[in-house]
Amino acid sequence: MESKPAAEGLRARRKADPNTVPNVVPLGTTAAADEKKARQVHAQVAAAQVRDVLSLLLLFRFINSLCLRTFFQPDEYFQALEPAWRMAFGSESGAWLTWEWQHQLRSSLHPAIFGLVYKAVDSLMSFLHLFVPFRAFILVALPGTLQSVFAALAEFYTWKLAMDIYGKESNAPWAALWMTVLNPWQWYCSTRTFSNSLETTLTIAALAYWPWALFRDEKAGSGLSLLQKHTVTSLRISLVLAAIAVLLRATNLIIWLGVLSLSLLRPTGKSKPALGTSCLIVLIREILICGAAVLALSLASDRLYFGFWTFPPYKWLYFNLSQALAVFYGRMPWHYYLSQGVPLLTTTFLPFCVIGLWKAFSSPQKLPNSQSSVLRTLSLVSAGMILLLSLISHKEVRFIYPLLPIFHIAGAPYITSFFTKEPTASSPQSTSSPVSLRHKHTLAYILSINLFLAGYLSLFHQSAPLSVVEFLRTDFERLHPNVLAISNHDNHSKNVSDSTELFALFLTPCHSTPWRSHLVYPALRARALTCEPPLNTAPGSAERNAYLDEADRFYLAAPDGEYGVRFLAEEMWPAKGNGRAGEIPRYIVGFEGVEGVLKRFFEGEDAPGKDMGVKLRRVWAARNGWFNEDWRRRGSLVVWDTGVYEGSYGGGF
Repeated sequence: MESKPAAEGLRARRKADPNTVPNVVPLGTTAAADEKKARQVHAQVAAAQVRDVLSLLLLFRFINSLCLRTFFQPDEYFQALEPAWRMAFGSESGAWLTWEWQHQLRSSLHPAIFGLVYKAVDSLMSFLHLFVPFRAFILVALPGTLQSVFAALAEFYTWKLAMDIYGKESNAPWAALWMTVLNPWQWYCSTRTFSNSLETTLTIAALAYWPWALFRDEKAGSGLSLLQKHTVTSLRISLVLAAIAVLLRATNLIIWLGVLSLSLLRPTGKSKPALGTSCLIVLIREILICGAAVLALSLASDRLYFGFWTFPPYKWLYFNLSQALAVFYGRMPWHYYLSQGVPLLTTTFLPFCVIGLWKAFSSPQKLPNSQSSVLRTLSLVSAGMILLLSLISHKEVRFIYPLLPIFHIAGAPYITSFFTKEPTASSPQSTSSPVSLRHKHTLAYILSINLFLAGYLSLFHQSAPLSVVEFLRTDFERLHPNVLAISNHDNHSKNVSDSTELFALFLTPCHSTPWRSHLVYPALRARALTCEPPLNTAPGSAERNAYLDEADRFYLAAPDGEYGVRFLAEEMWPAKGNGRAGEIPRYIVGFEGVEGVLKRFFEGEDAPGKDMGVKLRRVWAARNGWFNEDWRRRGSLVVWDTGVYEGSYGGGF
């Protein structure tokens, strides 16, 4: 393989068939020689281009993280930021650890990244004696800022892998980059702290470093490159990133089993193995070394976090497969990923991605280089992962998120050919003239739809859950300025006991808002309805089928059709002597449909809690979007003052 200047910052590019990929100059022509000379002369310009692309992506996703003001799913906070907060600020910090963490189902590697950054940044701010509410503001914004870096890297490596496949003379890599930048799902989810988001970055980066030269034709010396030092280094990076992705999400193993199998079998219709014995030994050696190193890192991290030796992937398989607890969170039809998952990921780019995947899968091998083999491998891996995950009852779009960069890469040539018209070869200016756009109205419609979806989903749809915790935190700062401790090292920590009130009670569906990562202060005591699964019941048993978690019991309709009052009277504030047990909070948080429940419990003629002295008053409310598929979350999110404490918020709604 001909080596390119190191300053290019990208690995050597292989030529593609000019009949398949637009804007590629065939080898052996005068134009190709001139193009090669130009690339050598302008190597520094090429390296600067790489730096510029990455810098712009970092800036773009940083702005994205600041604009993201909506709630999507609880795992963004409860499977990442809550354990990270506990790592950084200790067991007395008030972090909410869900049952998965209590039973070691999750790897600590993902939250450890945020925990270390939490600790480092807060220690620096504490050393500089910054204003505590300002420190709280920075800590709330910090995870999104860090995740924006991972999001930008995912898009950078999408562009990089597309360059490796199509060649840098093609417009397809730039189309792949624009697709990922303009995809509304990317804007909505890439800067959220899901483990799936980091998994996506690790997967596409590992694919970009994978030695695709394994697919080269045997006449060109297939497998020899695996004995070269720089190729082994690239392989090691790929294997380390892939191993981390697998430990974060066990289902990622499907991708890498597919890539490895197809690399060895060479999906070209030829029976001859792709690797010689010596190269196969190198590959096995590196898999064992890299896998063992990452596994040791994970075991050490989990040992430090949990306090004993454990292996979360095994626990995850045991609880989700043997105990069948995944279905507790919902069942979806077998076609969910085909009918909803892939369309939601790709949105307006769906037709181009589907065509690209189908062409890569069905077209026979025609090229002497690796382009068709790589695309076909990625297409087969995507199809295999969707097929296997479709067999599992519980499905979410996030579970196939790591496939989105592959979709963009596969669809890039087809969106390029549809929306651009390249200069003809007979034109004297064909080597320098830019491509021209066509179907401009369709392109404008696509971009308008994408911008509307990205803007609405990131700014308006379910924005109240983030706004309400911000209101509670800032009001706590106003009412209790002497107990604004973030960690045990704060000077104010000795005054934490001055605040003993239950500041907020959330009567919402379980995990409807962020928790300590946004409430921040451990002295800000709050309580919410829980939804722990039936861990001690057998699958299919009567106990399992009849099980209702705390949130379910609150929303369970009584014989008269009403819900909530019985739960409040029997579980939240049960009768005890002449009064009722249980703490009365300063504020009650709930969606507006709960207001009738509260009034029937506290203010009705025969209200069970009439003697508790609660006088409800709305002090805050925010609309939660134009629609919501969950009837319990429809309408505005409201904060009611119970009136039992002095100094509550003076506003009214």
